[in-house]
Amino acid sequence: MQFCVEMEVVLHEEDAKDWVYKGEGAANLILSYTGSSPSMLGKVLRINKILRDKGQPAPNCMVFSSYEELLWGKIPGLLESVKNDCLPQAYATNVMSQHLGANHVDGGVRVRVSKNFLELVGKNVLDSRPAWRVNASAIDTGADSALLISDHTLFSGNPKGSSCIAVEIKAKCGFLPSSEYISKENSIKKQVTRYKMHQHLKFHLGEISKTSEYNPLDLFSGSKEGIHMAIKSFFSTPQNNFRIFVNGSLVFGGMGGGVDNVHPNETEKCIEDLSKVTGLQLSDFIELLSEAIFKSGVLGKLLATQKLDDHDIEGAIHLYYNIISQPCLVCRSISDPELLCKYSILHSLPLDKSERIVRDFLISATAKDCSLMISFRPRQSGAIDSEYDSVFLKSVNQSYDYKANFIDLDVKPLDKMAHYFKLDQKIVRFYIRNGDVADPCPKGGSPSDDKEIQPQR
Repeated sequence: MQFCVEMEVVLHEEDAKDWVYKGEGAANLILSYTGSSPSMLGKVLRINKILRDKGQPAPNCMVFSSYEELLWGKIPGLLESVKNDCLPQAYATNVMSQHLGANHVDGGVRVRVSKNFLELVGKNVLDSRPAWRVNASAIDTGADSALLISDHTLFSGNPKGSSCIAVEIKAKCGFLPSSEYISKENSIKKQVTRYKMHQHLKFHLGEISKTSEYNPLDLFSGSKEGIHMAIKSFFSTPQNNFRIFVNGSLVFGGMGGGVDNVHPNETEKCIEDLSKVTGLQLSDFIELLSEAIFKSGVLGKLLATQKLDDHDIEGAIHLYYNIISQPCLVCRSISDPELLCKYSILHSLPLDKSERIVRDFLISATAKDCSLMISFRPRQSGAIDSEYDSVFLKSVNQSYDYKANFIDLDVKPLDKMAHYFKLDQKIVRFYIRNGDVADPCPKGGSPSDDKEIQPQR
């Protein structure tokens, strides 16, 4: 089996003009192809970034530590992929596709890129990038390859005159944990979603101007009504959880991160534009999206993958210390004898069992952070041999082809475990103290006395 597929292609300086800015995350910049090469049409290029202040690879652009080599070593081809600079491709193909379904995961292929290509592309897209992204990171011009992936905002071979609508949903964690390793003082985690609690902390810190109305439990409810409710909430507070593309171009939602809200006027304009391009009213569009998500069954696969985390970070953190052979820093601060007894049992587990639980936790973390891309186009009248599934929208008497793909399926670094634990405790502690606060500092009140959490206006 070939684990790192490569194209015999090298992108040079003269090719830079054919690639335009599509978007970016913390670790990668995405370029869309506008040229005429048949092998590149309908593709995006994912290029590694480096952090400006450290000159280090951005998060997820990783080389395995010796502990990670032990953790992932039993999965065929994964260690080899690190040496060949194609870990993201191998992890998506050999790990995540096993859980999410191979037909919903596109590992892509590696293409070679010259330094001149990367430098010129970096200059060309500078004005398109959000200023805060430019300040934080730059293209890694020292890289010698990039990942070529299908552009899931488009259909390949889209019929002329036919519009393609694509929706990107960052669904987040779709279940309430029930782990016995969650301390009694943090039992709120079993009743309130992590997403909701994190929203209140982000609001307090000034990272968002309004808490989201979205509830992941609606989207993962398994009912069309719940999915419908979740999608409606995205339109009022999309943040970086919901984006709409028409023919590959972003028409609604932000680029992610920062104070990333969409003004109500923009929402209205987007709905008007969508209606003009597709002939669908908002209610039709929500019905179409809900039906396709429900029919595809992809959220069931995503939820099952998320539920690989059956210990919660409050349990998994102890196994992390087992793996790195260091005294557990968490146990030092615990005085509850019942909890200490439970955690001591975890610390006595054999190494291979600790590795399996942490490995499942990290796979789950990828599933909680990835995006679902679902794309539509009207099915041509009389077409019966389409390679795509379809949904019929009764209100407009039209069938639509649709496809569903998961993106952003990078492996999470093992040394992020301590960060996950610290953030988890911070989010829960803040929510317990403040609850459903409508304002981070109400009149007559004062901000939280937690010195670690200070409002940043």
